[in-house]
Amino acid sequence: VTETNNVRAVTEGVEGDDAKCSFHHRMFLEPQEKKRSVKALVIKQAKKTCSCTPSKFKDCVFGFFPILQWLPKYKLREDLLGDLMSGVIVGVLLVPQSIAYSLLAGVEPIYGLYTSFFASLIYCIFGTSRHISVSIFGVTCLMMGQVVDREMERAGYDLEPAVLSVPPGAAAHVNTSLSPANGTRQELLCDRSCHAITVAATVTFLSGVYQVAMGFFQVGFVSVYLSDSLLSGFVTGASFTVLTSQVKYLLGLDIPRSGGVGSLIVTWINIFKNIHKTNICDLITSFLCFLVLIPTKELNERFKSKLKAPIPVELVVVVAATLASHFGKLKETYGSSVSGHIPTGFLPPRPPDWTLIPYVALDAVAIAIIGFAITVSLSEMFAKKHGYSVRANQEMYAIGFCNIIPSFFHCFTTSAALAKTLVKESTGCRTQVSGLVTSLVILLVLLVIAPLFYSLQKCVLAVITIVNLRGALRKFRDLPKMWHLSRVDTVIWGVTMAATALISTEIGLLVGVCFSMLCVIFRTQRPEAPLLGWVAESETYESLSAYKNLQTKPGIVVFRFEAPLYYINKECFRSTLYKQTGVNPVWVKAAKKKAAKRMPREKEVGSGDNQTNISMDFVSEPLGFHTIVIDCCAVQFLDTAGIHTLKEVCKDYRDIDVQVLLAQCNPSVRSSLIRGEFFKEGEDHLLFHSVHQAVDFALGTQGHSGTSTSK
Repeated sequence: VTETNNVRAVTEGVEGDDAKCSFHHRMFLEPQEKKRSVKALVIKQAKKTCSCTPSKFKDCVFGFFPILQWLPKYKLREDLLGDLMSGVIVGVLLVPQSIAYSLLAGVEPIYGLYTSFFASLIYCIFGTSRHISVSIFGVTCLMMGQVVDREMERAGYDLEPAVLSVPPGAAAHVNTSLSPANGTRQELLCDRSCHAITVAATVTFLSGVYQVAMGFFQVGFVSVYLSDSLLSGFVTGASFTVLTSQVKYLLGLDIPRSGGVGSLIVTWINIFKNIHKTNICDLITSFLCFLVLIPTKELNERFKSKLKAPIPVELVVVVAATLASHFGKLKETYGSSVSGHIPTGFLPPRPPDWTLIPYVALDAVAIAIIGFAITVSLSEMFAKKHGYSVRANQEMYAIGFCNIIPSFFHCFTTSAALAKTLVKESTGCRTQVSGLVTSLVILLVLLVIAPLFYSLQKCVLAVITIVNLRGALRKFRDLPKMWHLSRVDTVIWGVTMAATALISTEIGLLVGVCFSMLCVIFRTQRPEAPLLGWVAESETYESLSAYKNLQTKPGIVVFRFEAPLYYINKECFRSTLYKQTGVNPVWVKAAKKKAAKRMPREKEVGSGDNQTNISMDFVSEPLGFHTIVIDCCAVQFLDTAGIHTLKEVCKDYRDIDVQVLLAQCNPSVRSSLIRGEFFKEGEDHLLFHSVHQAVDFALGTQGHSGTSTSK
């Protein structure tokens, strides 16, 4: 009712003079009644949530398991061929990459194959995107490897052990090892390889729990704080760390893996200290692999529209390098580091180590956020491209279960990967069946082919990892275009990239989020606040600093503040308004008071009428305007400090006979003004639905006031 009365007051003007002034037409807006009963809202939501009907139960089950919806509708003739082709090709690409990224995660190669198999299979059941490929991702593998290395060192294991001569995790449940700090012997549950995957599986389990919790509580909004420029900068910075961690394998150097703050710099220092120990065989092999992989990858990208399927050059290189290493006896002759024994089949399921949770719980948060942010953004991007919809919360459930369930089967964290998703899309993928085919290809490798990769050199895997970083490193070519589009986004990209590369991945992500938020705050702290002019023969007002040939109304200043008005920028609002109008009402009032005090004193002393007249002329000098119209169309909200500032500004200007009118306030701002008691009885500070309406009102009241005065 109060708001209705205020809106009516806006349109009616001053009631006593309304009959004489026809300059302002009436407009009546009655606000909607808002029911604010929290109790009724809670009861309604509880009934909706707790009620269980057969149809609701069916919808719930089908929503939680999307495979039950799309599989019965699967079109064999239309979709099968494309799904088979894309599934096989992605599976072929995933085999060498799974082995390569295992080194990055600090675990044995077999666990990378396990991870890719379970992730592809589980996402097929829970996922809603038809095109994304969920498997191992370089950045999350890097973050996982840093956690594994830290926990291995804490448990007393060397960071760079020799290649195991027994199958990982096969035999060692009573081994002993030296404790790192005091040199005493401590009984350990398993050997180094087993403990490494236990750490990785525990982090993966926690990441999945966090992701499922995000889906359950519908907090997918967290991803909005990870802008495209922030994610791009983070991935590029992490790519530098990934590249640095793989250089030692290219050169065949046996140096410890650095972790923590400044690991990139420390690693390069260690590399240059040991550069004289370079293994020539590994160096030549790396060079030859680069010569084959990079040109072929470029050809795949350049002619992807003409090729029915990309050339599986990684698999060709892995097979050729394995044969060369085996028959050339490179390990025995030149001391090359090889992958070692990769067992067939699956190890028995094993739960995560609950005692590790306090040590890795915080690390899992960053991995979970990066994993679901990339997965959700990719799924929405490809769904929009192909004309179907995905459910963000269900995607969080899907990626969460892709981490929780495999963590019991010796796997590490997964997420969607852009490069493999692009391959999957370009090779004819139609539905999630493609992921099922990919998992079958990896299963074949696990059951039959895996031991054949014993002689595969680690430098070949490092080359594959580095070559797949090209997409992230190419972002530097886009910097000029990004700078032209948005300098703020470019700075966010640069700060996040530098912090991620030079400090650490977790701190880099935190720095990026905080810096991007600060950028938003700074942009609202000092926003644009121009004076407006009238566009002739229209009711439009635009910025005088942006456009030519705009007109101003005599005695009226129109001011626009292009940001929310809240505690951070309230002083900026006040100072900018004073600067733009050229009048600080506080100073004018102070000058009037000072002159008023000086007058009696001068009369008593008898200093003469000339000086007194000069002082009075200075104080009574006309301001040049009688009305300020504040265009509030860009003010999204007001807080208590903002309302108080508006009150003070209006009062200060009213004291020097200048009225302040507000125009184009949205309902939220209008409601805040009413709750903040901005309008009082008898005040002439009115709300208007347009700037033109406010200006007409000001002109009319001033004209009528002038007429009354002349009479």
